[in-house]
This record gives sequence, C-alpha cells and structure tokens, in this order.
Amino acid sequence: MSTATPARSFKASGGREVVQRPLRFPGDAITGVPALLARVLASRLASPREYTHALSDLPEYGLLPGIRDAASRIADAVVQSQPICVFGDYDADGATATALSVLALRAMRARCIHFFVPHRIEMGYGLTPPAVSGLLERYPDTRLIVTVDTGVASISGVSAARERGIDVVVTDHHLPGDALPDAAAIVDPCLCGSRFESRAVSGVGVAFYVMAAVREELRVRGWFNGDDPPLLAEFLDLVALGTVADVVPLDRVNRILVEQGLRRIRSGLARPGIAALLEVSGKSPDTVVSADLGFSIGPRLNAAGRLASMATGIECLLSESIETARPLARALDRINRERREIESRMLRDANTMLDEWITTNLQEPDLPAGICVYSENWHEGVVGLVAGRIKETGHRPVVAFAPGADGALKGSARSIPGVHIRDILASLDAENPGLILRFGGHAMAAGLTIQPESLPAFTQAFANAIERNANPGVFSPVIETDGELSPDEITLENAEILRYAGPWGQAFQEPLFHGVFDIQEARPVGNGGNHVRLRLRPATHPSGRSPASLAVHDGIFFDGADAIGTGGRRRLLYKLDVNYYRGRNRLQLMVVSCLD
Repeated sequence: MSTATPARSFKASGGREVVQRPLRFPGDAITGVPALLARVLASRLASPREYTHALSDLPEYGLLPGIRDAASRIADAVVQSQPICVFGDYDADGATATALSVLALRAMRARCIHFFVPHRIEMGYGLTPPAVSGLLERYPDTRLIVTVDTGVASISGVSAARERGIDVVVTDHHLPGDALPDAAAIVDPCLCGSRFESRAVSGVGVAFYVMAAVREELRVRGWFNGDDPPLLAEFLDLVALGTVADVVPLDRVNRILVEQGLRRIRSGLARPGIAALLEVSGKSPDTVVSADLGFSIGPRLNAAGRLASMATGIECLLSESIETARPLARALDRINRERREIESRMLRDANTMLDEWITTNLQEPDLPAGICVYSENWHEGVVGLVAGRIKETGHRPVVAFAPGADGALKGSARSIPGVHIRDILASLDAENPGLILRFGGHAMAAGLTIQPESLPAFTQAFANAIERNANPGVFSPVIETDGELSPDEITLENAEILRYAGPWGQAFQEPLFHGVFDIQEARPVGNGGNHVRLRLRPATHPSGRSPASLAVHDGIFFDGADAIGTGGRRRLLYKLDVNYYRGRNRLQLMVVSCLD
C-alpha cells in the first residue's frame, strides 16, 4: 500500500461500491508511529501536523464568539450568589453538558446551582415559554439561566425569561437562524464571524470551553483567594461521551477532546456515573474506546430522554460514588431495553412501508431523493433512531414522524454526506410559509414540527428540495477501505495499535480493509443463526508463500449468514478487532460484508 498503489473498486452486498482511500501524503511523513497506522492516518488527515492529542494544541477559548460576555455574566452570578439554573437538552450531549456545567460551577464555589431539562413530550424541544414556566415553578429563585446544547433558536423562550427579570446566557453548537434571541450572551461556534477552528464541536465541548472562560474570569477577580482554581480536565470524560454520542464529525479539536477523555477513563479516573454505565454495559474501563461510548453508553443515556426524563441520566452523571450511581445506571439500562423493543417494532413498520412503496412503483423502482415515514402508533422519542436506520439502508435523507402530545406531528431528520439537512428545511420553510411550524438542527440531523394535514405536501416538497439541491452522486453509496493487508500485517499487535490510535468515529472512520480468504469454517450463532463465527485463512501472499502455510484467524460476521453461505473462497470487507475474553486478548476479524 503506497501513494502509487492504484485504487481498486469492488461491489459489496447490497450494491454499494467499495473503493480504496487515496493517501493525502506519503505514509512515512508521520514519524514515530507504526507503518500500518501511518498509512491509515495518511488517508484521513490533511497533513501530518494534524495527528495530535495534546490539550495544549486546543484552540484558545477566546476565539469562540460571545464567550467573554458569557463568562462575565456567569461570574457575576457566582460572586453575587445569584441562583443559576443550567438548562439542557434531553439527549446525551445535553445531559453531559448539563452535568459538566453543574459540576464545574460547584467546583468554582457557586453557592446555588440547579439544573432543568424539559420533558420531550410535555414541553417540546428547547427553551420555550412553557419550559421557562416549568423551570420557574420548580426553581422560583432562579436569577440566571445558562442553556447548554440548545438555545440559539429559542427567541420566544429567552423573551419569556427576560420578561420575568431573568437573564439568559446561551451556549449552543447548532446553526443559528436569521434572528438570534435577546440573550445576555450567546456562545456558538457557528455564529457568523466565528474564528474558532471547529464548527463541529459538540454542545458539551462548548460548555467545557465556557466553564474554562468562567474559571479564568473568576481567577482574575480573585475569587479563589490565592487557591488553585479547579482542574477542568477532570470533566473530559463527560466531554468525550457527549461528543461521540452526538455523532459530530471528529475533526482535530474533537479528536483531542475525545482522546483525552478516553485516557482518563482507561486510567481509572472516570466519573462514577460513567463507570456504572460501563459496568451495566459489560465494558471494561481499561479497554474502552470511542465505539463503546457511541454504541453502549450513549444509547443508555439517550434512552432516558427518549422515553422518560433525562433527569435520571444527569443524576447518574452527577453521582459522587459508584454506589449511588449503580441503581441509576441500572434504571437507564432498563429504559434502554424498552427503547430497543419500541424501535424494533417501529423499524419493522417503516421497512414494510418502503417495501410497499417499491412494489406499487414498479415502473420507477428507485427511492425518492428524500424519504418521509409516519405512523400514528409511533413514539415521538424514538423516531430519530428509525430515521437513522432507514437512512443507512436506503442511503437517502429521511424524516420519521410521530404524533405529538399537542396534536402536531413531531419529525426527526437524518441525512447523508453531501446533503445539509437543516439548510434543506430552511429552504423549504422559505419557499412554503406555514408548511413547517418550527425546526432546528445541523448538517446531519434536525428536528421539526408540522401539522398532520401538511404531511403529504411536506413529503413531496422534501423530496423535491433534496433532488433539486443535491448532487446526484451523493445517492450512490460508497464504502471506502484502507486497501489490502498482507498476511504478515494481520496480527494482534496491529489490531491493538489501530484500536487505540483514533479516536475513530464520524468523519474519521475506523480502519477498514478488504482481502481474499479461504473460509475454513462458518458456524451460525445467535438467535435464529443470523450471525456467523468464522475461521479464515488468507488466500494469497505477496511473496508467493503457499496459503496452507498461513495462519488461520477467528472471525465474526453479524447478520451475515445469508451473505457468507457455506464458505469457499471469498473477498471480504473487514476490520482488525481484539476479542477480550476471560483476561485473554485474541485477534478477531470483524467481517462487514462480502464483496463481489
């Protein structure tokens, strides 16, 4: 594998084209890392200088617009003992941002700190007038509201608070609309004129920066009386969790934040709540990677906001001991199991709808450019997950709708690379006044509300808007690989190097390889035998060595029974994985697809 290696193209099961990633610079330009990792990084980084995980390489907080005004107002509240209420969103990003802000302010000797998260179904999204009323009913002494992971679109909610004499500091990472709320300060890397390096930083990432600015403001004012200010690095595990769970692109800034948080967890320094969530997920803290945060911890935290109250998740993250965190983590695990059952039923409904559409449109079998699905029996807290699943299957932007408690339809949108979903909704709103009651979000995900009678018109307008604005090439799904590995590179050592080299995630994908293998054994496992345990031997060796002399490796192919068949010689798409079992580490090939 080198810069001169020609890219090869294959077809994966399902018709997706598989192409090899080109190297952006020579692999040996990154010094001090193993050769395989250097080649993998050379296909992802813009330059060798981007491969850094040091906190000292983070951009200065002063580059975030509005942050000095925000720090000054929050510091005023701390010094004057004004009751502060942290107002968060009801997803994992909002929960971690809320917990981080509460913990940081407590560490900075704030005397009266509350938190409030609106109930998804009863109050809707964001700082709305009903949410302000609910907050003040619970905490009537509040003098300052600090929003986290929300607020940049909360014009009416901020006005409602200010009418009652309460200042609002907005900290958010979502795209602003044409107008901004009349807040005491607004901190958002996506504001016009922002000089901050990353526009992809999560809500908890913004909160981390804001708390750093507050700490410095209080230090300058002499608030700490000569004592050392609190170390905010101890909250980086929360930043890592919220950033990965929110599926924001892992650009240089986010990679530093996530990697530093993962190092704290692996060193045994995780907050008790995160340690308890790892425990109920069956994950060991000393081997945790970003995928564990995204697929094991994040969903358990998100489930509370989808089906119940995110207060349970925040209280878990705020726990000061593993003993108090464990029952809360178990409660989140139970809610997540319920969420999986609901999601499974909704997904079956949605797939049936798509199958019926294709059957009744035989003359035009291609799916529309944008897909809308709805059922009166769906749960509005789970539609985002359904939209995401259908997006992956159909490789189209998707909006999934469910009836809301107020009679309107609540939609959750998920998009594909190359289609900025919030911009699409903004365009629709401008061209069709009144079609969308309200919306907000960012490039890959958004939320919206429409009237039930508007669904047919919205469905057509949504598909037309995407077809009109998107490059047709974005609908041709492509899987990028890191090429073929020689049999000598398929080792446990390389698997462990790659596992901890990321952090891998959105827009910084985990290494993926392809190669030809002789399938020595294919044993169905799991309920229904849908998964397959494999024994795989590389079929070729560059030096001409006989395949019979090469090592045989364990493999696993989830939901791969139909694709793998009875075995034989197959070209496979796979990841190098480490199987941790009973204190022993073993190499395992995680098969993703069979290639034609």
